[in-house]
Formats: sequence, structure tokens, C-alpha cells
Amino acid sequence: MQLVYYPDPRLTRSAEPIRTIDDEVRERAAAMIDLMHESKGVGLAANQVGWLERLIVVSPTAERGQETVLVNPVIREASGRKVGEEGCLSVPGVYADIERAARVTVEALDLDGEPISIETGGLAAVVLQHEIDHLDGILFLSKMTPADRARHRKRLAEMDEEFRAAQDA
Repeated sequence: MQLVYYPDPRLTRSAEPIRTIDDEVRERAAAMIDLMHESKGVGLAANQVGWLERLIVVSPTAERGQETVLVNPVIREASGRKVGEEGCLSVPGVYADIERAARVTVEALDLDGEPISIETGGLAAVVLQHEIDHLDGILFLSKMTPADRARHRKRLAEMDEEFRAAQDA
């Protein structure tokens, strides 16, 4: 399993709901957790590894054993506003202040198919919003201010060139 990098089109496609939680889904979730930790991330969405299904793994503490796996997550409530720096494993080297809800309630299924609800704020709320955006084909780049987009234009152009060169090879 490998990370998918900007501007791979899979990052801007909406993921499909998971209909059956089976051993394959559990194995992919475990592999995503390993990759998230190896990459020093705090969250990872399935389309960031090229799998266009609605599954995210999050670990706002970045500690092994503290991960949460969410199947078909949906933000049910969002309140307040906060701005904080974000980055993305699929867009390395790019960071910007992004406005998000300060608190969210997310409903999903766990790997046993049981419903779960998470109400949280702080970094955990930001990570959940960021990863669920991925499942909806939304990159944090689209939430940047024009000034931040301009500041990162060169890096994004380099990533675009690298992607195209790899496609032509």
C-alpha cells in the first residue's frame, strides 16, 4: 500500500460507501494505520491510498494503539469556527491556515459494523473534517486563502510536473 500524491485524480473523486465490512476491509484498515504511522500522519483516508471507498483512520495523538477506524463516516453536527495550520500526507511540504468547525459530531460504523458517534473538538475535530473531506474529493488546497495558494504555487507546479512525468514514463 502506497500514498497517492497530488495531483492524482483519485484525490478529487468521491468515495463510495462500504456495503460490507469483511476481512478485506479490516486488512486495508490495518495497512492504512501502519502507513499513517510510518508517514508520521494523524489521519488517512482510503482514497489517499487509491481505494475509493469511505473509510478513514485517525490518531490525533499519533500514538500506536490510539487509532480509530471509521467506516462510512458522516459529519452530523458542526459548530464554532477555528483556524489552524494543516498539512496533508498527499501534498507533502504544503501547509496553510485553514478554517474549520471547532466541534463536530461524526457518525460512522466501526470494523464490527456497529454504529459509533464521536463528539469532539480541537485537533481531533480538525483531523476528522480533513479526512472526511478527502472522502468527498475535497483537498485542503481548495480551502486555502488566495495568498496561501500563491505562496505554494511553485511547489504545487513541481508536484504537477512530477505526476505528469510519471504518467508518461
